Amino acid sequence: MYRSHILVCGGTGCTSSSSERIIQLLEEEIKLKGLEDEAKVIKTGCFGLCALGPIMIVYPEGAFYSRVEPENIKEIVSEHIEKGRVVKHLLYQETIKDGKIEPLTHTDFYRKQKRVALRNCGVIDPENINEYLATDGYQAIAKVLTTMTPDQVIDTIKASGLRGRGGGGFPTGIKWALAKANDDDQKYVCCNADEGDPGAFMDRSILEGDPHVLIEAMAIAGYAIGATKGFVYVRAEYPIAVHRLQIAIDQAKERGMLGTDILGTGFEFDLEIRLGAGAFVCGEETALMTSIEGKRGEPRPRPPFPAQKGLFGKPTVLNNVETYANIPRIIQNGAPWFASMGTEKSKGTKVFALGGKINHTGLVEVPMGTTLREIVEEIGGGIPNGKKFKSAQTGGPSGGCIPAHLIDTPIDYDNLIAIGSMMGSGGLIVMDEDNCMVDIAKFFLEFTVDESCGKCSPCRIGTKRLLEILERITKGQGEMEDLDKLVELSNHIKQNSLCGLGQTAPNPVLSTINYFKDEYIAHIKDKTCPSRVCRSLLSYYIIEDKCVGCTACARVCPADAITGAVKKVHKIDLEKCIKCGACIEKCKFGAIIKK
Repeated sequence: MYRSHILVCGGTGCTSSSSERIIQLLEEEIKLKGLEDEAKVIKTGCFGLCALGPIMIVYPEGAFYSRVEPENIKEIVSEHIEKGRVVKHLLYQETIKDGKIEPLTHTDFYRKQKRVALRNCGVIDPENINEYLATDGYQAIAKVLTTMTPDQVIDTIKASGLRGRGGGGFPTGIKWALAKANDDDQKYVCCNADEGDPGAFMDRSILEGDPHVLIEAMAIAGYAIGATKGFVYVRAEYPIAVHRLQIAIDQAKERGMLGTDILGTGFEFDLEIRLGAGAFVCGEETALMTSIEGKRGEPRPRPPFPAQKGLFGKPTVLNNVETYANIPRIIQNGAPWFASMGTEKSKGTKVFALGGKINHTGLVEVPMGTTLREIVEEIGGGIPNGKKFKSAQTGGPSGGCIPAHLIDTPIDYDNLIAIGSMMGSGGLIVMDEDNCMVDIAKFFLEFTVDESCGKCSPCRIGTKRLLEILERITKGQGEMEDLDKLVELSNHIKQNSLCGLGQTAPNPVLSTINYFKDEYIAHIKDKTCPSRVCRSLLSYYIIEDKCVGCTACARVCPADAITGAVKKVHKIDLEKCIKCGACIEKCKFGAIIKK
């Protein structure tokens, strides 16, 4: 019986911050102190508060150590693990109140969260099936196989109101029912773990922290629709997720949770991992299935829909990781439990990858209907450096930009669509007053153009033309007629593209024109960028009464555009200046400005 359990985040974020080294040093120091029988180190998945990594929690005290450095390990082991004295100066300060340690759930970041899909992430060892079993893992599949018919399973999912968390928000129970209704000798269950949106890491974190929940959910889906085979399509850039998922699949087979006779009921279901090469279009369901088949990942016309003719031409159900992560909890706790959370048309919770200009970067899970203000100001801790909130991009490259005056919008599927954005898979990028919204639209269009599969001309050619117009505007070469061209072309692309990715590609353009048209006009008419981001519209100047003639700026200028003698006021030759910004970064006196 261990006296202390030391949970260390082993997700991608903390691993990149050397949490593996932290774990190694912990184990070495514990062994050196002869505490192997008293303290156990457990590598978990993501805790959520990624901005504070590497993260460590020591139980039973619940001491939350943040930004742990290798040099902190000896003190933590000596003081806390050996002597039982919490090292308070290394704790996350929000967990200390009146000198006492508060539960992590009392902090601003966690207080309004409701962890359903993420319930085991940061709690269990994802590479140990026994820890998943100890949290009622595989109880849902046992219940399904012994007490429920396939129709009862589907009716439960329908009644829960669960909608697909991969972007479109299609009702999961209806999708399953359509696949079950098609009689065929073979059916398939697929999982979209491709997650190609910039800044999105929800599905990856679930795979890294709780891979068995996906296996259990896909087996339940297989039973419900009459499928015996499943495929998890995950991008190869997720090595930790792939590794842990394969371990979990092997363990599930050893324990009889996958294979030919699951739990002795005669039900057969097996899983395979298929690696994707990182093509954004393979997040679209038909392109994903085409890729699994070994062909070039391109979307197919619909109908027929995958529930009728999907993978290898057979009826197929495809959901993303987060959608599946809700299934076991719904089966165990019942449809009314899940439906009690969220809004009328958007039940349950939603996981967001919160990033950009925000104090608390990380992974959050909140009930549907939570406002954008609550997520940004309370959970996210607001905007750094006293800057003002300007916009939030939801839905990745396919989403739209939500302006500050709509910050009290409750976040759910219908509300986001109504204001010109979309839920998407759950990326939420926060922007402040220093972001140029024309440049933001250009950034997402650059991504879309680069990732277009090229199969249909509205997307292949149309997005390229959109980008060319945006590039002209950001260079000061735009005309007022370009605004009408952008809107007309965007609507044409939306109406005529083959797949959902092309149909939503213009959203960043349309939403920024709708809410930030004054910035477009400033770029076109005044030839200025109000946020001082677009390089072609900037000029650099030296303020005479601040310049001390230290020559630091001149020495770093790659274009030799700055002249002046030592201890004399310097000048910038605007003809030579390439607007790289090196001089501003080097100047210690704030003597250089851009406008």
